[in-house]
Amino acid sequence: MPPRSPLPQRDGVDAAWIRTPGIGPDEESPWATMRDFLMVRLPARADVPRMLESGDFVDQAGLAWTGDEPYRPHTFVWFYRPLRPEVPVPFPLGILEHNDRYVVVDKPHFMATTPRGAHVQETALVKARLLLDLPELAPAHRLDRLTAGVLLLTTRREYRGAYAGVFQERRATKTYEALAAFDPALEFPRRVVNRIEKTRESLQALVVPGEPNAETHIEIVEVRGDVARYRLSPVTGKTHQLRVHMAGLGIPILGDSFYPSVRDVPPNDFSSPLQLVARRLQFTDPIDREPRDYESQCSLQWPA
Repeated sequence: MPPRSPLPQRDGVDAAWIRTPGIGPDEESPWATMRDFLMVRLPARADVPRMLESGDFVDQAGLAWTGDEPYRPHTFVWFYRPLRPEVPVPFPLGILEHNDRYVVVDKPHFMATTPRGAHVQETALVKARLLLDLPELAPAHRLDRLTAGVLLLTTRREYRGAYAGVFQERRATKTYEALAAFDPALEFPRRVVNRIEKTRESLQALVVPGEPNAETHIEIVEVRGDVARYRLSPVTGKTHQLRVHMAGLGIPILGDSFYPSVRDVPPNDFSSPLQLVARRLQFTDPIDREPRDYESQCSLQWPA
């Protein structure tokens, strides 16, 4: 992890950073100056010459790099990443709880939890920071962009470890709801256990041979014709776990553009949300030991 940023947030977004690579004792630096390194390391859209001229790159002390400095290994360079226009998510971010230690939000479909890639300002974290004027707000856990529901954010660094530990140590009870096809040949309730792995090169997570690392309990709550509402209780938290497990049963969640096959959805198409909601979050508060229980108000859309 990098040290504390010398630059303040801008519009709720943290400054970006890169760390220069080291050089072996018998190696020559591939870059003569810091300018040379930045020109190679950052994409063309960053416009490194203009940013250097404007003093937009700073060192750990907050002093501007000119670019003419000799290359320095193991050095942090801080800057504001140029932001590209984003398609606004047309659904509001709900606030379920706001206290001194944490904020619980009701994240809508299509809104990422944290800034990444093309999604920066249209994220739950940035929106909550600006809405509540809480610059140190940070997620204690995550929901993927297409999943709606209950999400807990910590207000200050001093509380981050305690609440993140609730999720890392599986001391939180998370209950999801989903809409998917009803198959009378499948028996419920049932327990799905297997091994899921995901690489950065693939949009999909895959079930692979090996020691199980993913477990989900699945129940049927309601049936309407050929569609059912399912209660999903994950024991583990692998990437896309619920979506993979439902698709593996032959009943992929309605609106899923990744499983069983990837479909290309335009970034401005919000017409078919993934019918998956993190409905309920229960845990014992690690600070005051009081029980906490939050429920999402996000709805599932039954097909006509």
